[in-house]
Amino acid sequence: MVSKILNEYKEKYGKIKLDLACGDNKKGEEYIGVDISNTNSNNIICDLQLYPWPFEDNSIDEVHCSHYIEHIPHDTAVKEALAEANNFDEFKNLYNEKSKLDGGIKFYNEIYRILKPGGKAYIIAPYYTSERAYGDPTHKRVISDMSVAYLNQEWLTLNKLKHYGITADFDITYSYHISEEMALRSEQHRNKAIRGEWNVVNDIMIELTKRNNE
Repeated sequence: MVSKILNEYKEKYGKIKLDLACGDNKKGEEYIGVDISNTNSNNIICDLQLYPWPFEDNSIDEVHCSHYIEHIPHDTAVKEALAEANNFDEFKNLYNEKSKLDGGIKFYNEIYRILKPGGKAYIIAPYYTSERAYGDPTHKRVISDMSVAYLNQEWLTLNKLKHYGITADFDITYSYHISEEMALRSEQHRNKAIRGEWNVVNDIMIELTKRNNE
């Protein structure tokens, strides 16, 4: 079923683009909606906290994901182990293995796996200095520029953090959705305020480009 949907979109639009955790608000008709819920916008029902996702390695041209990563629990191992285990002993062994990686690391590793070399992922999340990052009781983590710095293998090597289990390797760029009030101020004032004031940036927009390491 999944391969049929992918082929249909590939034939119609020339590329395979996913909107992960689309809810009922898919980015556009050319995107394949992926969500745990059966909504009018969703094309593929998938729990994004269970791995692997139903997509082949190096098969996706683009990923869009808006306001989901802040909801990813740090510990997704219980859910993963319960989905696979047939008895309690299996559950314990699976949990011990799967709990070694943070839920966010698993998510980015999986995006890296499915993207084609040169493929891009666009991630949008509330910025850590915005009240919106803390107001929603279902948020599990806050997102800053440094939250994705670890997704570059050169940076990991330089900082001696290869043991983290991060297999993703992206070139990373950022942009910001700033408040309407701050948009009217000078660029110099905005740049200073972004780093030092609350509620200047509403969302951070992260562009991840899969590096070709062949």
